[in-house]
Amino acid sequence: MTWPNPRRAAPLARISSSALLSNARRLAASPGAIADLRRDAWGHGIDVVASAVADAGIRIAHADPRHADVARAAGLSLVDAEPAGGELLYGLPGSGGEPALSLASPILSIKPLLAGEGVSYGYTHRAAADTRVALIGGGYAEGVVRALGNRARVELAGAVRPIVGRVAMDVCVIDIADAAPGDEAVYFGSGLVRDGLAEWAEITGLAPAELVCAVGLHVQREVVA
Repeated sequence: MTWPNPRRAAPLARISSSALLSNARRLAASPGAIADLRRDAWGHGIDVVASAVADAGIRIAHADPRHADVARAAGLSLVDAEPAGGELLYGLPGSGGEPALSLASPILSIKPLLAGEGVSYGYTHRAAADTRVALIGGGYAEGVVRALGNRARVELAGAVRPIVGRVAMDVCVIDIADAAPGDEAVYFGSGLVRDGLAEWAEITGLAPAELVCAVGLHVQREVVA
């Protein structure tokens, strides 16, 4: 996919309504199922998630007070009991559910990187051979944790490419093969990086729930089928 205006584009979280509904139906099969809608539904958006769990037949949820009216409007009763099954509802790695959130960002610019040249703060990565690198939207301000630099990967043009150098506030750098400004890089949640959150969790020591919530609460979201 190519973004229409890559120079001004930021990371985008795509929320899959079909994945949420499928996961919610599986959760609904558990006796006494309670939907965990706290923190704006783990960063997925209270509106779309409350609607999905209600359509799946779940009638009880736990939500933050500021979102109580939204949950009740979807036909849900609120309780203070600690819910279980949030990983399944949002399709986090290892839950058996379908990922409900994928994070993608466009290539903003491309430049050659010659052997021995470094990228990003402190030049923690230097090219072993002549290559090309791309700047993509997404940094620690959007939940792309700094520890992912030089360790995590993204999907680009049907291949997995490494993040190189330190992650900055709003951008990071990837080593590329063949790409153009506007081409889309996917951090996690679909394709070859479907379970990329598992890699993020291993690298950072944070739980997938913490990571997806941090991303979802800090980037623009778009609901897709």
